[in-house]
Amino acid sequence: MLGRLNLIVITLWVGALWMTGLTAYVLFDTLQDKQLAGNLAGRLFTIVSYIGMPSAFYLLIQRLFDFGTGVFKQSLFWAVLVMLLLVLAGHFGIQPLLAQLKTSALPNDVMHSMFADRFNTWHGIASVAYLTECLLGFVLVLKAR
Repeated sequence: MLGRLNLIVITLWVGALWMTGLTAYVLFDTLQDKQLAGNLAGRLFTIVSYIGMPSAFYLLIQRLFDFGTGVFKQSLFWAVLVMLLLVLAGHFGIQPLLAQLKTSALPNDVMHSMFADRFNTWHGIASVAYLTECLLGFVLVLKAR
């Protein structure tokens, strides 16, 4: 039963990661208002963080109970741990920083403010972290049993 629950959790988390990334691309490609696209994408990334955090904690704890210290030799455990660290860094570190830069730019759009370069740098870091998380999601899918 727990094996099936693990597969459901992995499917939900990795599917949400990939769908959110694709949706963000579509939003920016389709909407004329890039600020609206960014706000919608940001909300989606927040939701996927809320899916990722409990998913990662569940998977890590479940693996620890099942395998004890042998879990530290498993690539699935390390992939989940790195993914969790990326979620936490993004949600509690990078996203608040991006939000602060947007607020500091008001009433202007951050991309038309003196904060544009900093915003672009941190947005790039967030994008690389998210892509890394998505690629590690492939590891989860391939290693899941």
